Amino acid sequence: MLAERFRCTQKVGELKAQYDLPPADPAREQRQIARLRHLAEEAQLDPDFAEKFLNFVVKEVIRHHEAIDRQ
Repeated sequence: MLAERFRCTQKVGELKAQYDLPPADPAREQRQIARLRHLAEEAQLDPDFAEKFLNFVVKEVIRHHEAIDRQ
């Protein structure tokens, strides 16, 4: 699933670079964190862990988008 996510975000990064959009969207990221924390609570998982995991993935995606933009 993670590999598929990165394949999709690779294409998003290419589009962002093509249309001169920023690699990060902090407002969207905050909405996603809130959504994920809610889902984690419903699944009786630690919402702090879920948030840390999502933050790790988002940072990696942003790093990839920045690299695409430099090409």
